[in-house]
Amino acid sequence: MSFKIFLAVILGGLSGHFFVPASVSGSLGTIADIGLLVLLFFVGIDIGKQKGILNTVRSMGFKVLLVPLATIIGSVVGGMVASFFINVSIGEGGALGSGLGWYTLSATILSREGLVALSALAFLSNVFREVIGLIIMPTVAKKLGYLEVVSMAGATAMDTSLPMISATTDAETSIIAFVSGVICTSSVPIILPIIIKVFG
Repeated sequence: MSFKIFLAVILGGLSGHFFVPASVSGSLGTIADIGLLVLLFFVGIDIGKQKGILNTVRSMGFKVLLVPLATIIGSVVGGMVASFFINVSIGEGGALGSGLGWYTLSATILSREGLVALSALAFLSNVFREVIGLIIMPTVAKKLGYLEVVSMAGATAMDTSLPMISATTDAETSIIAFVSGVICTSSVPIILPIIIKVFG
């Protein structure tokens, strides 16, 4: 599965560079949105077929919140640790990590704060997080565990990464992923500005 995803990304990149005309490029966002909605529809069907899954997740209670909490803390701390290797301050590293995979918003917030170079770095790092995550999710699910896959996705666990999470884990994990993605997504516009103000 990982090889197929990697191959799809490479073929897509080559097609976009050599074959897809500019007239079509303007509509790629809409086409991708439609494709994502179709995938999410089928994920919903798969979850709906699993009887008792919602009761199982409900019985977990506040434990469900531990996944997004660990994801947020791990991402921010990971960004701070990475700052020692990429020549940025600890605060800037934390800001990069706090994007949680939401590359458009994190880059926009940083750009609005006048941190143009950091904005570009945030965009790239979060895009790479999503793409690399999608490629290695099957291996991580098999070798490490299902919740690790959810954590890798960050904010994208509720949308773009959800079909892959569903394909590589189970219905229960897919629901946890959606909840985690919603919480991570909601936290980005709160945590990122705070980190900039505290460490800026």
